[in-house]
Amino acid sequence: MIGARIADGTYPPGSRVPGIVELSAEFGIAVSTAQKALAHLRDTGQVRTELGLGTFVPDADPKRAG
Repeated sequence: MIGARIADGTYPPGSRVPGIVELSAEFGIAVSTAQKALAHLRDTGQVRTELGLGTFVPDADPKRAG
């Protein structure tokens, strides 16, 4: 869902992705499922979370770096 939107450029590098409540409403999923999805994306480097600001797509593709 969000990973595909990051990949297709819907959420380009540097952009903020919807919050957990927004995601759960948009996709018709439980809040806990949205939390798990964002945690997975964070763990794999596809998003980064800034406390008090939200969740963002990193500026650089970590697969291309290094």
